[in-house]
Amino acid sequence: MTDSTPTPTAIADDRVFIFDTTMRDGEQSPGASMTLDEKIKIGRLLDEMGVDVIEAGFPIASDGDFEAVTEVARIVENAIVCGLARAASADIERCWEAVQHAKQPRIHTFIGTSPLHREHQLSMTKDQVLAKIESSVSLARSLCEDVQWSPMDATRTETDYLVETVALAVKCGATTINIPDTVGYAVPGESAETIRMLRERVEGAENVRFSTHCHNDLGMATANSLAAVAAGARQVECTINGLGERAGNAALEEIAMALKVRADAMPFKTGIDTTRLMAASRLVATVTGFPVQFNKAIVGKNAFAHESGIHQDGMLKHAETFEIMRPEDVGLTKSDLVMGKHSGRHAFKDKLQSLGYELGDNALNDAFVRFKSLADRKKEIYDEDIVALLDDAGTFAAHDHIQLERLAVSCGTDGPPTVELTLIIGGEQQSTTATGDGPVDAAFNAVKALFAHQARLELYQVHAVTAGTDAQAEVTVRLNESDKIVTGYSSHTDTMVASVRAYVNALNKLLVRREKNKPA
Repeated sequence: MTDSTPTPTAIADDRVFIFDTTMRDGEQSPGASMTLDEKIKIGRLLDEMGVDVIEAGFPIASDGDFEAVTEVARIVENAIVCGLARAASADIERCWEAVQHAKQPRIHTFIGTSPLHREHQLSMTKDQVLAKIESSVSLARSLCEDVQWSPMDATRTETDYLVETVALAVKCGATTINIPDTVGYAVPGESAETIRMLRERVEGAENVRFSTHCHNDLGMATANSLAAVAAGARQVECTINGLGERAGNAALEEIAMALKVRADAMPFKTGIDTTRLMAASRLVATVTGFPVQFNKAIVGKNAFAHESGIHQDGMLKHAETFEIMRPEDVGLTKSDLVMGKHSGRHAFKDKLQSLGYELGDNALNDAFVRFKSLADRKKEIYDEDIVALLDDAGTFAAHDHIQLERLAVSCGTDGPPTVELTLIIGGEQQSTTATGDGPVDAAFNAVKALFAHQARLELYQVHAVTAGTDAQAEVTVRLNESDKIVTGYSSHTDTMVASVRAYVNALNKLLVRREKNKPA
């Protein structure tokens, strides 16, 4: 550890460390895979918003994961960068190869400890699991000063045996003990009691930081995490938007805002800049193609919306009658500047800053041109439109192998939908005409005719950014080619243009994957 990282015994009792596992546990959600560039972008934002530990991936899982953890380790300035490893020497050594480039590296190793995991997953006895804990934690500590250990499925592990495994991990050099509710089985009272019991019964517990990792299978991940904090856990593992396997993980934004808003009941603090929460939520939703449900706590579209007359009346008289948080605290803004086609560059730049975006001159000029183009097509420009426009701007690059040049669509009651499409592929312009069961099917058939591939369409999703018939459409396309899953994204006032651009974006990502997987 560096001097800037507090040792467990030096941490102020009210300080809760935030461990983000969006890029590891979050990416394990089916279809939520992220590219290297996307992980770097998420890593930078997490670092800037004050996340204490970033779990960037599972280095031995693939060459791509190894590369991602390595690059995130190199670019992160403030946070600890962590990689996950099973209780095997090859895993741990590969993890160290990746995280050693970080200013503050951490190895996180784990093994299943519950009867179900010992018998059915590992086929190991209690003593064999203990031997694995001793060898794996000792190896990790010989490589890295900061070692986290987790007993997988801890909440279904026999109490005495859990104490024995944790005590051994502490003895072998673990500096953080994470207690995972791997299958979301616990209730808040049990979550708190487990942490309290371990702190009382484990020899050397005062020298380590206890952590909690809760899944949301029963909808209690955030409640279980906060209960663990109240009982003495000082690290919470969580993800942006609650992304994660099955029903997901505890949501970072819920943990951060619960501790901020209810400091009277939970006198703890984090280092999170909560004004960056909306930006993080939007970025992860865009990268993964997993939309945030409208009524999602903190970051959902309706989280600060009021339609009931009684609620609206109360809001007009005093906002706190029906809001316990200020929108500004999570990165939303109520600006009096109405953006439209007559807005100037200065007003546009001011609007971007209020939304949390700082662009260089070239990027600002490009975004302003795109904004003006949108304003010519749309009567009212909402904050959400501008965010979608900026998110989309980074999706399409001039060096992409495939680019959309022209699209014309004919559909209606008189015949099959027909599409005329021109793409630029590898610098060469190619055109075709295709039909299909609908205009989108026809357009995708045209793309495939010009650029043959075997990728299977797993998801096509459209939603309107704002209300109205002139709203921008956000389109997400997910493709699977030989178990390589990529997600393409685009927004445009023309749904068909957005659809083709999202499809093309996904194909370009597949091409990048192919290149990286070529033998050296």
